[in-house]
Amino acid sequence: MPEIELGVPKGVVESLPEEEGTAERDMRRAIAGIQSRLNDALDEADPDEAAEVVADAVERMETQASTYHEFVPELRAWGQSPIYAIAWRNLYLELIGQLYDHEWLADDLDRERNFRLVEDGIRLSDL
Repeated sequence: MPEIELGVPKGVVESLPEEEGTAERDMRRAIAGIQSRLNDALDEADPDEAAEVVADAVERMETQASTYHEFVPELRAWGQSPIYAIAWRNLYLELIGQLYDHEWLADDLDRERNFRLVEDGIRLSDL
């Protein structure tokens, strides 16, 4: 099974204020950790379980993105800049997109995520 490769999206890095680069380093470390955990989990999984492993990671990233998204209005209400919350939210959403860019995984990942939406087996039909 090919390895997952993720990177820091250029747009996310460019949205960060020009400071010491701490946020960018933190993002690079976070991405390296996510990539490493994903590849380790995929090495241990059967090939037919790859989509399940990645779907779990996508769900965690969606949760993280949602959490950061909820911080934005709260930070604004307190007179704080939400730029870092927005950048981290966008980072997680971009990483999900990068996972779908892996051609060997995209169809199975879609199928797994759709299966989880209708896990009880109920499907709408054309009548």
